[in-house]
Amino acid sequence: MAPSGSGSKKARANSRNASDRVAQMRKEQEKKDRRRLLAIWGAAGVTVAIIVGAVTFAIIQGNANKPDLAAVKSFKYDAGAHTQDPVAYKESPPVGGEHNPVWLNCGVYDTPVPKENAVHSMEHGAVWITYQPDLAPADVDKLKDLTPDTYAVLSPYEGLTSPVVISAWGKQLALTGVNDNRLEAFIKEYRQGPQTPEPNALCTGGTDGTDENATPQTPAGATPSTSPSASVSPSTSATPSATPSPSSS
Repeated sequence: MAPSGSGSKKARANSRNASDRVAQMRKEQEKKDRRRLLAIWGAAGVTVAIIVGAVTFAIIQGNANKPDLAAVKSFKYDAGAHTQDPVAYKESPPVGGEHNPVWLNCGVYDTPVPKENAVHSMEHGAVWITYQPDLAPADVDKLKDLTPDTYAVLSPYEGLTSPVVISAWGKQLALTGVNDNRLEAFIKEYRQGPQTPEPNALCTGGTDGTDENATPQTPAGATPSTSPSASVSPSTSATPSATPSPSSS
């Protein structure tokens, strides 16, 4: 039979060993927890880095692909100058200045429209998309698709030096063709844009270019600066109506 003192020592030794094993297990568990936490934070960091990189790339790509409107030409014209006489405009197509008291109904036209009426529509915030008369029919169809339903005029225009020219009051841009992405950017920027003298004024209920009020009255000895009339295509969004009395706007 072992002495009682020896048994007590053995018990204490076993207890210490058990405590040591528990402490060791705790340390190992803590190490595992730290490694797991580091792995989680590392994965989160990688995910954040990927997201930040993707967003940065998208911004850079977006800016790189953003149409450059630096080539837009600007002109200064006062609004509200009405005349029933022909106007010899400095720009072709015109972008402002004197104009007929009756605005041109916004829409799609297959033949040239009176300049003096179209300028009045731009005073109200419309963009005027003009194209060379011999432009391919498929390209004309694309322009029709790109023309907004309101506050826009599309028509052929004699004498253009570029396939397509888009104008707004005081603004103009010559385009390389119907696929020039600056067309839509110009529309977004200047249709009813901050340069518009009379934003949201009527773009319907005026003239379709075929009535007598759309024809400038030629003074004796003067030559009209525009064709006397224009016919609206069946696809126009503007519905011809009785011509109003001269507008004060």
